[in-house]
Amino acid sequence: MTAPVVIVGAGLAGYNLAREWRKLDAETPLVIVARDAADFYSKPMLSNALAGKKTPATLVMKPAAKMAEELKATIRANTEVAAIDTVARTVTLVDGEVLAYRDLVLALGADPVRLPLLGDGADDVLSVNDLGDYARFSERLESARQVAILGAGLIGCEFANDLLAREIKPTVIDPAAAPLSRLLPPQAGALLAERLTDAGVGFRCGDSAQRVERVGAGYEVVLESGARVPADLVLSAVGLRPRTTLAEAAGLAVARGVVVAASLQTSVPHVYAVGDCAEVAGLNLPFVMPIMQQARALAATLAGTATPVRYPAMPVLVKTPSCPTVVAPPVAGEGEWQCEDVEGGLIARCISAEGGLVGFALLGAATKERQALVAQLPAWLA
Repeated sequence: MTAPVVIVGAGLAGYNLAREWRKLDAETPLVIVARDAADFYSKPMLSNALAGKKTPATLVMKPAAKMAEELKATIRANTEVAAIDTVARTVTLVDGEVLAYRDLVLALGADPVRLPLLGDGADDVLSVNDLGDYARFSERLESARQVAILGAGLIGCEFANDLLAREIKPTVIDPAAAPLSRLLPPQAGALLAERLTDAGVGFRCGDSAQRVERVGAGYEVVLESGARVPADLVLSAVGLRPRTTLAEAAGLAVARGVVVAASLQTSVPHVYAVGDCAEVAGLNLPFVMPIMQQARALAATLAGTATPVRYPAMPVLVKTPSCPTVVAPPVAGEGEWQCEDVEGGLIARCISAEGGLVGFALLGAATKERQALVAQLPAWLA
């Protein structure tokens, strides 16, 4: 009997790879091992689900049983992999069962970064990284009127904007001078903060959370400056760390993520990595479009046609309706940001030393320039 392709992880990366591969190979056995219920949903929708009045149940697009039927797959839900033997080509599950594989794909995702907070409320800080997290978060929101958000990055800003739809006052705390400091130049970050502030978001930029203390039925976030931010709920959105522990224990090369070549193969034959856990040719890009590029390329490789992944320039849509924002960060090399105020928005261009466009950020009405500027960008991975 042919050993199956085994995919560890049932998020966007794992399921989209399975779908693409099944278009090319309908017969080879497929096993998907998932640490959660393995229902299919779009993780990026979690940060704007409140405005859409989505519940945890309505976020599920297809239950695991339906996915198993469509993919002709065996899906092992609520199951974790304990170890990988790359010589024997097996994975051992936590219950002791051993699965042989023809090829193994790690689609492990990433875990929320946790700040080293002090205080008796530190353990109550929530993160939203999957459907179960969202269920717990939305339940706690029923009695909330103000939420402190730690981190003014992509997810922090998106959740802040989304909370406004529930008439909940968000206060975003970040040590950087402006939101999205890793993606936007200061002038663009300042405009984003201004537009979100006008919509009702509070910002405490240039300050960092040190403690979370319980006060009555709520909390106070104590900042480095000594200021206190009251909140009914505290949400941490300070970033993600690729899950690499399993790969490292199996002897695979690991840096920020699981190291893979453009082929998406790890340092060991017949083992691949995709999605948030993968560091592809030095790039760890936890966005939807890179994942889709990976899925199509690896599907072809697993079906017998070696296909390296290619990344065209792929702008990221920031889900902040109060200030529509599109950013294409300069992933290959540095450049100098040049900002131009336009009617109703701002265009920021990142220009290389050679004078070429290597990135851009568009805010407000300027987002209509997206297609024209994308055409000028070099590929992220050629």
